[in-house]
Amino acid sequence: MTMRLEYDLLGQLEVPADAYYGIQTLRAAQNFSVTGVPISHFPDLIVALAMVKAASARTNQALNLISEKKAEAIVGACEELIIGNYHDQFIVDVIQGGAGTSTNMNVNEVIANIGLELMGHHKGEYQYLHPNDDVNCCQSTNDAYPTAACLGIQYAAENFIPSLSSLKAALEDKGREFSHILKMGRTQLQDAVPMTLGQEFDAFAVNLGEDIDRIHEACALLCEVNLGGTAIGTGINTPAGYAKLAVANLAELSAKPFVPASNLVEATSDMGAFVFFSGILKRLAIKLSKMSNDLRLLSSGPRTGLGEIQLPAMQPGSSIMPGKVNPVIPEAMNQTAYQVMASDMAVSLAAEAGQLQLNAMEPMIIYNLLNSLKMLTQACEMMENRCIKGIKANEEACAAHVDNSIGIITALVPHIGYANASRIANTALHTGNTVKALIIEEALLTEDEVNQLLSPENMVAPALSA
Repeated sequence: MTMRLEYDLLGQLEVPADAYYGIQTLRAAQNFSVTGVPISHFPDLIVALAMVKAASARTNQALNLISEKKAEAIVGACEELIIGNYHDQFIVDVIQGGAGTSTNMNVNEVIANIGLELMGHHKGEYQYLHPNDDVNCCQSTNDAYPTAACLGIQYAAENFIPSLSSLKAALEDKGREFSHILKMGRTQLQDAVPMTLGQEFDAFAVNLGEDIDRIHEACALLCEVNLGGTAIGTGINTPAGYAKLAVANLAELSAKPFVPASNLVEATSDMGAFVFFSGILKRLAIKLSKMSNDLRLLSSGPRTGLGEIQLPAMQPGSSIMPGKVNPVIPEAMNQTAYQVMASDMAVSLAAEAGQLQLNAMEPMIIYNLLNSLKMLTQACEMMENRCIKGIKANEEACAAHVDNSIGIITALVPHIGYANASRIANTALHTGNTVKALIIEEALLTEDEVNQLLSPENMVAPALSA
């Protein structure tokens, strides 16, 4: 392999001649082998980093801090990254020491070497365009990296929200499809009162839809950034007005309403917006897992469980039991949700671990948020297309459960009294008779009255009149 020699604080190192990254990236790749997941696994983060560097280059040119030629080369290199080129050059593990310095230098070096070629020079000829002096001009990892994270997470959320919205729509479709099917509702796994299967699926949809709004709110919090604060938020090595102009340029490039944080020192060490965003994802994961649990219960059987719905058969369920089909898609969603919940704990611990003017654990926070969004995006698409759309109702089982339930006595309490209802329910439980038959037998109500009171329209909604 042809190599080129590069130098840094620690000395010299051979770098592959065709690599667009440089010596600091190579050292980081050698130092950090934690997850096996490189930065390139998250294209949204790379695009966001490129936008931050492009906005900074425009600002530096406007303030006469770098030449027009260098600024054009940097912006041109960033444009290549934004359209998806050279992403394989981001080789550093997402979990790294140094508060993201390795990520920042990876992008600085890649942009510098792409820019050098655009200027007609060779990779590594940093005297013409330097990763630190030019690409990183008026920046620190401590403002560029978290600002890029705020943007990258928003881009990842934009990919996720359509998947979640589509899953919600699929549940609404099932709500309409099943709106006529009467079934028993249950509390604490015991018979409660009747409802429709459509109402059950409508509730799933509404439950998920609430968090679409919460994600938008969390994204809005990520639009206050510390770009221009440099090392600790004081803005050292920047001219007056730099932060405001740099953030305005980033807002224009990204089409996001970015504004400078009101206090850049506070913003440089605070992870509050990331913690809030993570909490929203955890909340959603809990809801998705609960829904998956419900689907597995409702489809249990097929002959000895509830069996009220049938999930689409996706694969054989056993290596020993012929004919067995398992609810594998909801099970996979459960496991996705558990990972997201665990990631929220990791984010919380990392946010708490910051000291003084910086949080060195930002890579852990950013990795977990981006990974959770990626997993949830794929899991929601899986859930919609391989489970929800193919669910069928077992109307006979639903009707049988209602007919045999003691819980329907609740609808008759206003008409026969709680004491009578309790006695009838107890008798039905111990004799096996139906509630309806016992009430008619004791002449508490006529058959017509019972049929009217136990009609579906009277049991699944408030009474039309007092």
